[in-house]
Amino acid sequence: MFDWDLVEQLWRPVLEIAILSVAIYWILMFVRRTRGWPVVLGFLALLGLFAVSSVLELVVLSVLLRLFFSFSAIAILILFQQEIRRMLATIGSFSNLTSVRERRENLETIVQTADRLADVKIGALIAIEQSVDLDQVVESGVEVECEATSEMLETIFFPNNAIHDGGVIIRGDRIAQAACIFPLSRRKDLNKSLGTRHRAAIGLSEETDAVVVAVSEETGMISHAYRGQLVRGISPDELRSFLTSVLFSEPRPRRSWLSWLTRERRSNKPALPSLSTPKPQRP
Repeated sequence: MFDWDLVEQLWRPVLEIAILSVAIYWILMFVRRTRGWPVVLGFLALLGLFAVSSVLELVVLSVLLRLFFSFSAIAILILFQQEIRRMLATIGSFSNLTSVRERRENLETIVQTADRLADVKIGALIAIEQSVDLDQVVESGVEVECEATSEMLETIFFPNNAIHDGGVIIRGDRIAQAACIFPLSRRKDLNKSLGTRHRAAIGLSEETDAVVVAVSEETGMISHAYRGQLVRGISPDELRSFLTSVLFSEPRPRRSWLSWLTRERRSNKPALPSLSTPKPQRP
C-alpha cells in the first residue's frame, strides 16, 4: 500500500534541494562570466582546505579558516557588489528570454544601421554581447537601456551627439550602454593603417566572445571582428550572413559539472592570424 505519510515528509526536502541546486547552478554560471570568478575559485579552494583540516584535525589551521569565513559575508558584499547588482537586475528584467524572431529583428537593425552609416561615412562601433559580460571588460560608458532601433543607433553615432565617441553594447534586444571604451588590441602583426576604432574592435573580440561591427569614418567601410579576427570591406549581405552564422547557427557546447571549477580560456584566447587571402575591400 502506498505510504502517503512518507510522501508528505519527503516532498518538501526534495523541492528545497531542487530549488537550491538550480539557484547555486545559476549563480555559479552568472559569476563565471565576470572577472570575480578567480575569487570564487579561491574561496572554494579555502573551503576544500577547511574540510581537509577538519578531517585531519589541524586545530590551528581550522581556527584561522573559521575566523576568515566569519567575515566572508562582508567580504563577498564588498568584492561582488557590481555582480550582485547586475544579477538582481537580470532577475528583474529577464532580458535574455527573447524569442528567435526578436533576435532576428535585432540582427536586421544592426545590419541596416551599418549600411546607412556607411553610406554617409559616419563612424560606428557596435558590440553584440553573448555569454561574456562586457560590463567587466569595457571602461566607462553611459547607461542607455532602451530598445535597439536603427534610429536610436544612428542618433547615438551622429557626429554632433555628445556620446557619439566610443562603442555601443547591444544586450539582447536592447542598447545597454553607449560611449564605451573598448580594450585595444596589443598584437604586433596588425596593419599599421588600422585606426583606434578597428583596434578596439579586435581587442574586445580577443578578450570576449562578443561580435563587434565597425564602420569606418574615413572610407565608410563595414567590418566585423570575432575571436580576434577582423574582416574588412564587407557588404551588408555579407554582414547579415556572418551574424546569422555566429548568433544562430553556431552550436553551443554543453557544459559539464566539471566546467564550474575551470575557466574556459579558449574563447578568450586570441586567434592566430588567418592565412587565407583577405577579402577585397569595398570601394
